[in-house]
Amino acid sequence: MNTKIFKLFGFGLMSGIVLTSCSDSFLEDKKSYDYVSPDAYNDYTGALLRVNDIYVRCLPDVNDDIKYWNTSTGSNDNAGKSTEEYSGLSDFVNGTQNPLNVMSGTKVPDLFFGSMNNVRENTYGHIRNINEVIEGISGSTLSDEEKNELLGQCYFFRAWRYYNMVKFYGGVPIVTEVQDPVEGVVNPRNTTKECIDFMLDDLDKAAKMMAESTMNGGAQEYGRVTTGTALALKGRVLLLWASPLFNRDNDQTRWQNAYTQMKAELDSIKACGYGLYTDGDNVNGSTFARVFTQCQNANPEAVFVTLYNNSNIDGDVAKNSRWERSIRPANTSGSGKTASAMLVDMFPMADGKRPATANTYTKLDASSYSYDKEYPFMNRDPRFYRTFAFPGFRWAYQGNSTLAEDQPNSPSYNNGQDYELWNYVWYSSEEDRDKVNGGDEYGADNLLTDVQGVYVRKRSDDLDINSSPLYANFDATNTEKGGGGFAFSAQPYMEIRYAEVLLNLAEAACGAEDMAYAVQLLQQIRARAGYTSENNYGLQANLASDQAACMSAILYERQIEFAYEGKRFDDCRRWLLYDGGQYFSQIDGAPSAWTLTGWGGNTCTWLGFTPLNGQRRENMYFRVNNDHSNGVGGTTYDSDPIADVERCAAVDLREDLTTQLETLKTWYADNLVRKDKKGDGQTSQQVDLYINFLPRYYFLGLPQGALNNMASVDQTIGWEDPHNGGANGTFDPLAE
Repeated sequence: MNTKIFKLFGFGLMSGIVLTSCSDSFLEDKKSYDYVSPDAYNDYTGALLRVNDIYVRCLPDVNDDIKYWNTSTGSNDNAGKSTEEYSGLSDFVNGTQNPLNVMSGTKVPDLFFGSMNNVRENTYGHIRNINEVIEGISGSTLSDEEKNELLGQCYFFRAWRYYNMVKFYGGVPIVTEVQDPVEGVVNPRNTTKECIDFMLDDLDKAAKMMAESTMNGGAQEYGRVTTGTALALKGRVLLLWASPLFNRDNDQTRWQNAYTQMKAELDSIKACGYGLYTDGDNVNGSTFARVFTQCQNANPEAVFVTLYNNSNIDGDVAKNSRWERSIRPANTSGSGKTASAMLVDMFPMADGKRPATANTYTKLDASSYSYDKEYPFMNRDPRFYRTFAFPGFRWAYQGNSTLAEDQPNSPSYNNGQDYELWNYVWYSSEEDRDKVNGGDEYGADNLLTDVQGVYVRKRSDDLDINSSPLYANFDATNTEKGGGGFAFSAQPYMEIRYAEVLLNLAEAACGAEDMAYAVQLLQQIRARAGYTSENNYGLQANLASDQAACMSAILYERQIEFAYEGKRFDDCRRWLLYDGGQYFSQIDGAPSAWTLTGWGGNTCTWLGFTPLNGQRRENMYFRVNNDHSNGVGGTTYDSDPIADVERCAAVDLREDLTTQLETLKTWYADNLVRKDKKGDGQTSQQVDLYINFLPRYYFLGLPQGALNNMASVDQTIGWEDPHNGGANGTFDPLAE
């Protein structure tokens, strides 16, 4: 297969093209379930095409929310809205009002199976496809070198498929042979321990097989998985097994095993060319921001990456990322995502410490900087300014959104190159102005009712940090395929970054009681963010001697470093952060072994973490204050109550922030006031609802569709079993 085409498509060749665009005769004998003649595997190109098909099905897709085949990628989906990142009670945290069930009511989300009627659209169809390719390549006449290169990729993706099930369900059926979906096939659930061992074995094989072709400093084809990718996922699996979710008695052998293996294999990951992305121009977190825009050359941070292109050709050729369009404001042809006030308020201050008003991590030192919630942009961690966007901040792009028919009143800001976000709001009546649970906001600069509160800026292709935008086909007039100037973007998505490799290892080191080494790894992450040794990279002094404080610092660092990357929900579940894991005895049928005995019987208390259950997330807006027409205006773009007030210069992240932020603070004080508006829901009687993640949600029940079509599979304890008239399930995810 032409390497240049492969890179252009970014693994975007749909299997229809993979199997029909080549004229080679060995592809003519394809049958149902993507079957091809065994002879196809005797030709390296044919075997490679089948491996490419696995990429198409199994790579994470930034454009899809969490579902049976796709991990969360940072959007405001069910996973994102179950964390501090977004407001809005998701299916998982709305337990009091709409508890999840299998047979009736609010159905448990299907993160396991998918559609039975299409082998391409269910998890075990994907696994079947991988097994078929493994069998085909193993029995081929390819050289051992070619076999190893290709089989290593297959074993990685099989482990990846299982990882995404096991983390939610515990043990699932292990299938290693090609099985057609016919009556009589029986695949009972394996134990979680068996699944863990199976994944580790696949990943060890993958790492070994790919070593010769990928442990060469990064010369392999960018975007393909490598030995380093396999070992990084192996670290995740080991960490999952050692975490409180599966390790209720804090078995130290699991932590030590994870630490020993992960530390020993770090050099092999580095040998594949991976490392923290750095450059020589780290201004206000610019290096951190550039991590997400490196596409043309191999990005050392991208351990497991999905590539995209900016083609606007109809059909299967275009494989575009829609992330940029989803976060950009409506007056730039985007839509925008609202960050919850909870995460904004708990982000570190400029000295690396938590705000004194944020009591989520009580074993971590409070900042010496005072935090004024009216001016949340003052004196923050450098990553803060690359994660959120407020009124009065520059956010440049390349293109003219005013050409679009629905945006003629939007300011051009020099074709986007000098774009400033002014998303302050006003209301059409004093009654709406004072409501916390209703009333339309009208945003400045023609944002009107499409305005968001604090915008998610994370992973933005900001013109000021990337002068060659990845959305090369910016066209505000284009309405095809979703339209909009950022619709055709080649921005890659990184499922595993090297920063995660380091933080996974830091967590394992801390769990194994080598806190000094864990602190060294934290320092590396903080150094890239912009901290220096002068204040110990913003880390408090006792982390090397206090295990609970050290683990709390690691989880806090993960939360900040990986905000809006789809990682937080997994961390909240692994560490039982909704309730500390103290209520497992309330689950119907839960064995005594489910009781948390490690960490003092409550992970939240041990960590000094305020449980998420019982809290609310609101949205933060900045409205025109009452000194200006009582904060009331009209409903059109030209009815801004402070239209005649001269704006201060927008904050430019390319320059020193000290004076700029003080100037913006003064402008806010004269013209704006913070308004926290309802984020999480309320009852019909306008009574606030709170996060309520039920204990049984830590292990999900299998969806009814999967159970109906897999009669040999037992339901999880705590969930109703359609096979048995709705009686309680019997499968124990903790039994070995």
